[in-house]
Amino acid sequence: MKSWAMGAGLPLLPRLLLVLGAAEWALGAQRRYTPDWPSLDSRPLPDWFDQAKFGVFVHWGVFSVPAWGSEWFWWHWKGEGSPQYQRFMSDNYPPGFSYADFGPLFTARFFDPEGWADLFQAAGAKNIRYGLYHSLFEWFHPLYLLDKKNGFKTQYFVFGKTMPELYELVNRYKPDLIWSDGDWESPDSYWNSTDFLSWLYNDSPVKDEVVVNDRWGFNCSCHHGGYYNCADKFQPSSLPNHKWEMCTSIDKRSWGYRRTMSISEVASESEIISELVQTVSLGGNYLLNIGPTKDGLIVPIFQERLLAVGKWLSINGEAIYASKPWRVQLEKNESVWYTSKESAVYAIFLNWPENGVLSLKSPKTTSATQVTMLGIQKDLKWSTNPPGGLLVYLPQLPPSALPVEFAWTIKMMGVE
Repeated sequence: MKSWAMGAGLPLLPRLLLVLGAAEWALGAQRRYTPDWPSLDSRPLPDWFDQAKFGVFVHWGVFSVPAWGSEWFWWHWKGEGSPQYQRFMSDNYPPGFSYADFGPLFTARFFDPEGWADLFQAAGAKNIRYGLYHSLFEWFHPLYLLDKKNGFKTQYFVFGKTMPELYELVNRYKPDLIWSDGDWESPDSYWNSTDFLSWLYNDSPVKDEVVVNDRWGFNCSCHHGGYYNCADKFQPSSLPNHKWEMCTSIDKRSWGYRRTMSISEVASESEIISELVQTVSLGGNYLLNIGPTKDGLIVPIFQERLLAVGKWLSINGEAIYASKPWRVQLEKNESVWYTSKESAVYAIFLNWPENGVLSLKSPKTTSATQVTMLGIQKDLKWSTNPPGGLLVYLPQLPPSALPVEFAWTIKMMGVE
């Protein structure tokens, strides 16, 4: 995958989305979808997406050259006219330097696609599927500004740039996923979104396997599309009735690479894994972002965080990949999150109890109940808890002998 594959037509925020999946899927008998939301929303979500659970988001583009502030650099500098950004430019670049002048400096000199793939597999990939980020609008495109001036009653930009670009991206690169964005200023009727999606689902080269999100117009988020983003870093408090995704970034302040990033602004291993557990327990997918440098390097702190996720999943992935929400998602006040797979129920606890006894109130034991910890071979002792549930007697081991450092998984068979 070449860097320019994700930047065709210079979208607002060129990004590459890599979805790390775990299964193949076939739609079965093909039906035709009409260009309206009731029909499009009736399309079943391809199974591979729900089974994947974990993916890597990559923000990489011309904004990686200044590598300062955020990937919205151009807007803050020229659209907003931020004094900080103007001062940064005057201090570091010659007079008259334009955003386009950053282009030749985006060298991707050390871009190693095989190295990236190896890293993402080590981060927890079973199979690698890829998606393309696409921004519907552009801040300074003259045709978009004309449509905006006309109250979006004209569609010069849509038919002159956005839609031809989307069709080209699909036909040329055949992505497994399209992560649409830039939808908040105008409705889906302006973008002609439903016509595009009906073609995507009916006649495109990826019609059977492609997945899309919900950002197709300001009236669509959390209501229409394949799965719901709802908002950046969206995290519901209870189980949604529709497939959703939490996208977040290792750098808490930016999606693109920043040269001024400090360690206090980097999400910790335990924070990332806790978010992953909570997201999957509530039926979501977890999309974790990194920002490579303009040269195509993934800095060590991002590598370290990704590898930590992979190490944790190598032990606990059974409770994550292809799992389903259980009838209870959370033991309140206990930091215990549940997932399930076939007849197994998994309790992932984020805090080790001081007395070494884990109290689980929700599972109902039977004569066939068996309890183990992922990464530990022997069965664990347990007893019924008089108020309900069961008490699990955790292995008495030093921390260094435990399978992981945090977020341990109890597997229960024969519980209801």
